Amino acid sequence: MNLGAGRADIERADVIVIGAGPAGAEAAITAAEGGLRVLVLDEQGAAGGQVWRAPVGGFPGKGDAEAAAGAALRERLSASSARALFAHRVWSVVRETPVDGGGAPGFRVDAVGPEGNLSLRAPHLVVATGAHERVVPFPGWTLPGVIGLAAATILLKSHGLAPGRRVVMAGCGPLLVAVAAGLVGAGVEVLAVADLARRRDWLARLPAVLGRPALAVRGAAWSVRATLSGARLLPAHGVRRAEGRDGVERVVLGPVDASGAARAGAETVFEADALVVGHGLTTACEVTRMLRADHRFSRLQGGWMPQVDEHFETTIPGLFAIGDGAGVRGQQIASLAGRRVGLALGARAVSVRAPRSATADFQAVDRQLARARPFSDAMAGLMAQRAGQVAAIGADTVVCRCEDVTRAEIDAAIDQSAGSIDQLKHLTRCGMGPCQGRYCGDTVQELMAVRLRQPREAVGQWTGRPPLRPVSLGELVGSFSYDDIPIPKPAPL
Repeated sequence: MNLGAGRADIERADVIVIGAGPAGAEAAITAAEGGLRVLVLDEQGAAGGQVWRAPVGGFPGKGDAEAAAGAALRERLSASSARALFAHRVWSVVRETPVDGGGAPGFRVDAVGPEGNLSLRAPHLVVATGAHERVVPFPGWTLPGVIGLAAATILLKSHGLAPGRRVVMAGCGPLLVAVAAGLVGAGVEVLAVADLARRRDWLARLPAVLGRPALAVRGAAWSVRATLSGARLLPAHGVRRAEGRDGVERVVLGPVDASGAARAGAETVFEADALVVGHGLTTACEVTRMLRADHRFSRLQGGWMPQVDEHFETTIPGLFAIGDGAGVRGQQIASLAGRRVGLALGARAVSVRAPRSATADFQAVDRQLARARPFSDAMAGLMAQRAGQVAAIGADTVVCRCEDVTRAEIDAAIDQSAGSIDQLKHLTRCGMGPCQGRYCGDTVQELMAVRLRQPREAVGQWTGRPPLRPVSLGELVGSFSYDDIPIPKPAPL
């Protein structure tokens, strides 16, 4: 049943793609080239995802290589036969058996958009939902003025705005210096860049980095730009606390060990009005989790991810997972995975009508994937969750911002009776707020593993349930008149 006074029909396609970032858009374009009817859904107003986010509100955007790549992707998607539905938030995905009783199960996707609720059906579903930013809690991380690296990137790329005038950067991974260089270019005074990684951690990855010389040069340029601006580069340092009354006024940094936990050493205090922080990325696998596909855990690739075969098909037939939502590996591998899935879907459709071999196409993409993985793994290792950093979270520190749950409350619930991650959710309400665990889930699961002295695989992940995203009843129901409600005639006496 389609709710509300929006579109009353159910749109059908051969393939539905959720997400129009590098992975999803590439899959849609390639599948459409294979003659398939493709529908693409994305919450944003244009394709590109986080890495190639389009400018909005009349902001012209930056005229750099990334902006050009994003514009090219949007042009290709627009020129393809794939139908893109932007500003649509997917809130439910279910498996359905065809009404005629034959054939393989398909998928129904429900989303809300400018015209109300929309239902789509297709025998194939490609999930390309990207990743969530990880911020490991510390005292003061809920203060106004503390902002994630990804959020700061959105401000810069889409709106030409900066999070503050005197900014401290902290976290790990290549995005840290990239955003620092971007802020410097926007005229922001970057006071310090605190990296959890040690210099030796970067040096150990030098062979893999040199395998991508263009990216190596770009990364070096970012570091030079930040250094020349006067920013202090502090390797093996993390945030001890953010301080202020109504917002960030001071940021205290200190040395950390290889696990990310604080170690003995002098603290450094910076008077700042903003703290930009990010501790890597976690996979956005809510759709595959809700559909009950099999998942595996990889600390290197962002946590829990769906198990996929060489065609990126999950353990559920017809369900594919690509991009950072299927393992954090970066833009190049996401784009290649999208093309690989599009080729597989095209070959599968063609083989039904007239068999042909797609081996050469597959092998070409597979070779490119193999060449890209060493650099991807090297960068992913720098962004992986650090167990010592999570274990060192203070008892009074808020872990779940939506429900205001502290580390002490989580530990107490585990000690009392929570024997599973779902029981912990019920007892503490962690993961029940507007973000539905997207931002606290990775940390809460790690805390439970630490408390129970169990591996993360044993702790598991929260059971996926709709809605995938917060959605109001008004959006689902739409506008209506009470005169439109059918009232049955009274039963005869």
